[in-house]
Amino acid sequence: MSLLCLAGGGLTSTLAGALFTLQWAHSVEHILWQEDWRIDGSALVLVEARIRGSGAGMDPPEGSVLRDGVWHYRAPRRLPEILLSSGGGQPEYTLCADGRCQAITAWLGGAPADGRITMRPCDGD
Repeated sequence: MSLLCLAGGGLTSTLAGALFTLQWAHSVEHILWQEDWRIDGSALVLVEARIRGSGAGMDPPEGSVLRDGVWHYRAPRRLPEILLSSGGGQPEYTLCADGRCQAITAWLGGAPADGRITMRPCDGD
């Protein structure tokens, strides 16, 4: 069973499932950005990303396809973890997993005092 572990500021949460979506609004352009991730062993693999426009520092990469006003693209990305910053003017991240979408701080059970959140695969044993 694949598990996603969230941790930050002494708070932890574990979510079951191999697939999840991370989304946020760009801090300047306020345009929605979405990334679909898959857990593959001890790594997080980017499946697809979507940008609902373009602007300051967020131009769609080469090879992107525009469908219904949304840029879709794939980028080879395999990471051991994803580090996020929350609060202090940073975007609020939404995590969609297990059929639900909610603020990542809600999944975590609160906002870490230092604003740092780590997402990584965790051992289900």
